Amino acid sequence: MTSGNDSAPESAQDHRQAGAGAAAPAGTAAAPADSTAPTSSAATTASAAALTDSAEARGRVEPFVSPALRTAAAWSWRALIVVAAVAALWWLLAQVKIVVLPVLIALLIGALLSPLARFLVRHRWPRSLATIAAVLGFIVVVLGLLALVGQQLYSGFSDLSDRVMAGFQAISSWLQSSPFGIESSQISQYIDQGLAKATSFLEERSGQLFSGVAGAASSVTDFFAGMFLVLFSTIFFVYDGQKIFHWFIGMLPVPAREKTQGAALRGWQSLVQYVRVQILVAAVDALGIGLGAFILQVPLVVPLTVLVFMGSFIPIVGAILTGAVAVLVALVSQGPITALIMLGVVLAVQQIEGHVLQPFIMGKAVSVHPLAVVLGVTGGGFLFGIPGALFAVPLMAVANTTVLYLHGRDILAEAQADAERKKQEKAERKRAKASA
Repeated sequence: MTSGNDSAPESAQDHRQAGAGAAAPAGTAAAPADSTAPTSSAATTASAAALTDSAEARGRVEPFVSPALRTAAAWSWRALIVVAAVAALWWLLAQVKIVVLPVLIALLIGALLSPLARFLVRHRWPRSLATIAAVLGFIVVVLGLLALVGQQLYSGFSDLSDRVMAGFQAISSWLQSSPFGIESSQISQYIDQGLAKATSFLEERSGQLFSGVAGAASSVTDFFAGMFLVLFSTIFFVYDGQKIFHWFIGMLPVPAREKTQGAALRGWQSLVQYVRVQILVAAVDALGIGLGAFILQVPLVVPLTVLVFMGSFIPIVGAILTGAVAVLVALVSQGPITALIMLGVVLAVQQIEGHVLQPFIMGKAVSVHPLAVVLGVTGGGFLFGIPGALFAVPLMAVANTTVLYLHGRDILAEAQADAERKKQEKAERKRAKASA
């Protein structure tokens, strides 16, 4: 048995529905029950009202918990779960780093070689032959650079050592003139004491040195195993990367495939663009600093140029460190004046790269703020060493593209639209100039 109060809402609802039906214009069919008449604003209002009701209900149950504290607690436990997931992933990657690191390097090389392989396939090369040609060409270039650097080091090291010894003799002659009120006999005594301490230090830690040599032998084995994994993974990424990608997408639930596929494709395009841009930037840095060293007649020009090229793959930080090496070589071989000029060359090249070259060719897909680059490279280098510094920026660029796509913003499409708009504006200016 129900009371009158229980049936009142139902009666009121029936009267409202009847009134709504009567209010309809004559000759107009009543809207069906499953009509899509409620708009998004009405749905938003309803959801907001539901949230307000639930907040008021929680307030009645928890009268001594303020809304600010409740919101902070909700954010806190979610943040703790995210941190725990990241820590678990970090620990897992650390356990299998001997596999993860070669695969990441192979991804970078694959992003570099895939356009070349596709170009050869479009010109009717078999896919297997195009893959072999791209990978072998990359290996030949790398080995040729290493051979050139080794030959230049062998031929120029004697000249550099002679100049360094001459510099040390000049410093020794200057110190013998007692510029600081210290006699040469005291300086010799300090040098002998330093050599004695160094010798005793090495004798006391000879066991650690031998264990370090054994560890180095193990590291050499790991290095060659990693190189084999890099080569093996690169071949399959270039030859069969599309099938590997579709296999991975096929393992996901059906509702998540479309979004994940779009985000992953845009992340891969960002990685390809990043590798292309970084090669161009590294080449400009190496040529600029190498040309400056050649004009100043600094020894070991070719090894310094290759070193700057390799170091520039670590944005900002790598170019600065390798430029510092060039300045140091100029200092010990030519003196402080040449070193200051070399420093000016390095700074000029860095300014051209940062303010002219990168904004012009980087694009939205791989643009990362300089502060984020420095923090990412520093944090990656501190946590994972050189590999962390190397992969910090490309991972940030890929994450930026994929996360924005998952949130509904396609920056690659925006970049293409901007390029088309600029192209149309340029064509319109040409037509206007021609008509004038």
